[in-house]
Amino acid sequence: MDAQIHWLGHDSFRIEGDGVVIYIDPWKLEGGPKADLILITHDHFDHCSPEDVAKIQGKDTTIVTIAAAASQLTGNIQIVKPGDELTVQGVKIQAVPAYNVNKFRSPGVHFHPREAGHVGYVLTVGGKRIYHTGDADHIPEMKGLAPDIALL
Repeated sequence: MDAQIHWLGHDSFRIEGDGVVIYIDPWKLEGGPKADLILITHDHFDHCSPEDVAKIQGKDTTIVTIAAAASQLTGNIQIVKPGDELTVQGVKIQAVPAYNVNKFRSPGVHFHPREAGHVGYVLTVGGKRIYHTGDADHIPEMKGLAPDIALL
């Protein structure tokens, strides 16, 4: 594989390949190279951290995220929703649904409800399809994604 994947703790990863540095849900970063692309799955503090984004954001960094998280960030932002497909900085990205089916804030109220429009991402780097589930349980939409690598 022509990509390097670095787990940075919690749900945060850095992927380097095809000449691009990608971060997914950067949180509690202690440094690292500047990002070409930052993917944010949803607006919760441990996935969308403006302070951590600022540590790795350069003038040419593109941020891909949902509208609820975009409102917390600045810079070149592309808003997505589940089902969107786009290519950013040469990286093919598919935004896929991410939600809970068995985790609840209170009885009957999901912690990450489907209606919130949170996302996971399937991206192609180094010739491999890499799936970051976002904050999701095992949901029906995962069937058929067929990634080479899953970041859970």
